[in-house]
Amino acid sequence: MDFVVTWSPQVRDDLNDIAAYIAKGSPRYASAVVGEILAAGRSLALFPRRGRVVPELGDENCREVFVYEYRIIYRIEGRTVQVVAVIHGRRLLGPRQG
Repeated sequence: MDFVVTWSPQVRDDLNDIAAYIAKGSPRYASAVVGEILAAGRSLALFPRRGRVVPELGDENCREVFVYEYRIIYRIEGRTVQVVAVIHGRRLLGPRQG
């Protein structure tokens, strides 16, 4: 049985920021990267535990997969996978800077 994948509102902002940054150099590449991130997120419906545990959290239900240099961070709750953030791989997960 597949899981249901949901996306937090913050992820929309994360993806817009990523696309805007990459588009400065290549709008086409920006579109491709965002498309790959979305596809990877959707694929969590089939294999949600394939990602590693987020090192900063150490919680078995908080996991991440990488697309290019971006971390797709998600939480598994029951039969739901909620994508909670997409950040650059060099950034540590922590409080949002305003």
